[in-house]
Amino acid sequence: MRVRKVLAAATGVLVALTTLTSGASAITGHHDTGRFDRPQQGFAPAWTTLRTGSPQQAGLDPAPIKAAEDFLASWTKPDTTGHPHFSGAVGLLAHDGVVVDRYAVGGALRYADAAGTELPAGQQVPMRDDTIFDMASISKLFTSIAVLQLVERGQLTIDTPVSRFFPEFATGDKAAITVKMLLTHVSGFDADPIPSLWAGYPDIPSRRQAVLDSPLKNKPGTTYLYSDINLLTLGFIVEKLTGQTLDKVVHDRITAPLGMVDTGYNPPASKLDRIAATEFEANPPRGMVRGSVHDENAWSLGGVAGHAGVFSTAGDMATLAQTMLNGGSYRGHRILREDTVRQMMLTNYNQQFPDDAHGLGFELDQPWYMGALASPVTAGHTGFTGTTLVIDPESRSFAILLTNRVHPSRSWGSINTARQVWATSLARAMAVRPQAGNDAWTSTLGNASVATLSTRPFTTDSDQARVSFYAFVDTEGPTDPLQLQASTDGVNWQPIALSVSGPGAPSGSVTSLSGHGHRAWWKVIATLPHAAAVSLRWRYSTDPGYTGRGVSVDGVKVTESGRSLLDGERNPAVFVAEGWQLSAR
Repeated sequence: MRVRKVLAAATGVLVALTTLTSGASAITGHHDTGRFDRPQQGFAPAWTTLRTGSPQQAGLDPAPIKAAEDFLASWTKPDTTGHPHFSGAVGLLAHDGVVVDRYAVGGALRYADAAGTELPAGQQVPMRDDTIFDMASISKLFTSIAVLQLVERGQLTIDTPVSRFFPEFATGDKAAITVKMLLTHVSGFDADPIPSLWAGYPDIPSRRQAVLDSPLKNKPGTTYLYSDINLLTLGFIVEKLTGQTLDKVVHDRITAPLGMVDTGYNPPASKLDRIAATEFEANPPRGMVRGSVHDENAWSLGGVAGHAGVFSTAGDMATLAQTMLNGGSYRGHRILREDTVRQMMLTNYNQQFPDDAHGLGFELDQPWYMGALASPVTAGHTGFTGTTLVIDPESRSFAILLTNRVHPSRSWGSINTARQVWATSLARAMAVRPQAGNDAWTSTLGNASVATLSTRPFTTDSDQARVSFYAFVDTEGPTDPLQLQASTDGVNWQPIALSVSGPGAPSGSVTSLSGHGHRAWWKVIATLPHAAAVSLRWRYSTDPGYTGRGVSVDGVKVTESGRSLLDGERNPAVFVAEGWQLSAR
């Protein structure tokens, strides 16, 4: 079972990206569309087919992307623990159909044993763009697609009880479990089979039976609990309905039509030189695992399982990501209907569990690894071996980060920070265009930081003075707020009640702005206190967790009884900025 939502331990996480936003706003080209665009019938726009280009050609700022590359490179080097966070990585970023970055760093094979003894240089294998990775739980997406293909064929529905296929589900609370519950991890199953399949059962038939006999931990539908048992069971359903093994179904119905030639289970020995090594295992005694699935339960099932077992490359996964952006097809080959992608895979079925938004297969809106690309419709998945896929339909973008972080040991720590950095680099490479003029004040903090944008004092003659401005807010949430504060002495500051309008804006009177996913400028209005001398400041603060794209303020004006007290567009020198930058159109 994977470790989720780990807060970064290092101070200054994302610092490499925080000083690079001002350049992004000068870039032209396509940015956030604010909607899930779709190709018109009979017409394939250029963005539906992947091609290689530079960030500039896609209208992106290359600086945040380069900073993220440097961050990944730094994590392949030993730190204070004496070892790196991961042996190596391959990253791929794409926007509007343009693959703007392919980056390979570190080693696909680097260590000789679990202690981290490095192989002689001549025996090490460097990462390359086409390195093949054990995708671990990202395999669940392929199983989910295969299930939804069966839904499209009318062989089952998402509300079909699992007991229809297996009598083991026909008694007790298990009788209530549906296909949808398995797809969204609300079935009630425990996190892992107990005992482990490889240790507790003598052969594959007994292991498969153990999955079907798994007891419930919770009543179906009452809790979210990520469990491999869900997708293992779905894999068995696919095999039962098709009369074929899961690996053949995935090949014939998904990877072959899409041309994903390096994607599948149990890769052939002829590709071993391109496969990234994973863990050195003593129990079971497998030695250095390379070319065989890392997950022990999938391994005990012959390498083909609904929850793990797929190997792939960044390039092949880019094809799958673009297929999802296209509504289920790529280069004329359709694997799912458009409505299936939109209404099932990219629609949240877990609204009763706000932190665990989930489509039928894809996770949704998970900033802990999606970073600043997160939104209510941003889809993705991670894998225990160190793999990550993030797809952002609203900006027609995706970020893929593949690492072998368990090589040579799974105990070397979490890579969630790297996941966030990689996805956030693409988000921050997209321009947030000024709303009111030629420039805007922007702040992109790292964790546990504060930025202030203050005005010089001015006088109000009544309680009718008003401040108005535009705010672009993309933050983790309420723990990373933007506040407008007022002071009459320059020392003591009090938050001002705000009235906000715009897509996704908070209703009523609020004293702070936060949130992500709306990706639009808000209009903000507030009444100021009557004072002989009053100063304003915008204070943006972050907690020790992950951050979003940041905040921007534009078009600041203070008026009273028809006269102007402050005009930030005409006189930007009125501001004193700490942690903010002027970003140009």
